[in-house]
Amino acid sequence: MTAPLPVRPSEPPPTTPVPEDTAPRQRQPSRLLAPLRETGKLFALAVAVSRAIFRRPFQVREFIEQFWFVASVTILPAALVSIPFGAVIALQVGSLTEQLGAQSFTGGASVLAVIQQASPLIVALLISGAAGSAICADLGSRKIREELDAMEVMGVSPIQRLVVPRVLATMLVAVLLNGLVSVVGTLGGYFFNVIMQDGTPGAYLASFSALAQLPDLYIGELKALIFGFIAGIVAAHRGLNPRGGPKGVGDAVNQSVVITFMLLFFVNMVLTAIYLQIVPPKGG
Repeated sequence: MTAPLPVRPSEPPPTTPVPEDTAPRQRQPSRLLAPLRETGKLFALAVAVSRAIFRRPFQVREFIEQFWFVASVTILPAALVSIPFGAVIALQVGSLTEQLGAQSFTGGASVLAVIQQASPLIVALLISGAAGSAICADLGSRKIREELDAMEVMGVSPIQRLVVPRVLATMLVAVLLNGLVSVVGTLGGYFFNVIMQDGTPGAYLASFSALAQLPDLYIGELKALIFGFIAGIVAAHRGLNPRGGPKGVGDAVNQSVVITFMLLFFVNMVLTAIYLQIVPPKGG
């Protein structure tokens, strides 16, 4: 008898290699769309906070603590900054009006510049730099420690519990602080105009009453309210979305201040243009 021949295992049919060019590639998100996404997230947070303001329960204790903190870190710097600001505006406007032969209008022009433009911007920049950075760092540290995730698991909304009191605190402090900066800046401009430029107190006050009107104060307070809202929302947004652990929190703080500054100047330009179109000048 002959031994059976060994059976070779069947080999799989050869496969043709797929060229690299025709292989499916995973689409990566475009970097050009990243700013658009961040803008959308920022706007969504602003809408969510605006809705949550009127919901219960309202965190009264958290709001009082944040209000006191924001006010304590911004009152003294705002008062100290408003004096040279008002002085620079008064000196510059006084020098210009003297060249034009209209020195009697120095008071009104300088006071309007302080109330409408300088005071809300000073308040917003200080709140963003001092209080906004602290808010961003606090929320960012809570995020990387997963405290916010734990709150969501327990059914507590971080926006309702943490973000809303901070945004309301920045808005209220901005409105109140705007009045203080307006008064201190006006007094500083009055002092430097009367003492250093040999102006007369009567002409300073008369020009102010001749050019200024009540809507000028309203637009200053409205700007401060909107600027405070923007500073709080941007700080909360960057604090809720840090990247890269503790180092990402520091980067988020820097980004929040820069983004707030850019938005403030843009919104200030838009509000000023709308105000000048709607409200006619006094005597016009």
